[in-house]
Amino acid sequence: MVVDMPIPTMIHSISEAKAHFSAIVDEASGGKTFVICRAGRPLVVVSQYVHRNPKRRPDSLKGKIWMSDDFDAMPDGFEEAFG
Repeated sequence: MVVDMPIPTMIHSISEAKAHFSAIVDEASGGKTFVICRAGRPLVVVSQYVHRNPKRRPDSLKGKIWMSDDFDAMPDGFEEAFG
């Protein structure tokens, strides 16, 4: 899966990220991207979550889904088995 990510604006160590976590979250929710590193190696990207709702199309499955006429009928012996 390919994810479009903006270029990171800030790079922090884990200890810096822990100390300033609330500020990082606030800035990330505003659109900035942060990279958190361990021992100088990138480990995690913190960025704004963008919710993407797929567009719903009414009747898009019309004619593709059907229910049997006896959908609500109990199978023979079902009531006796579960009393």
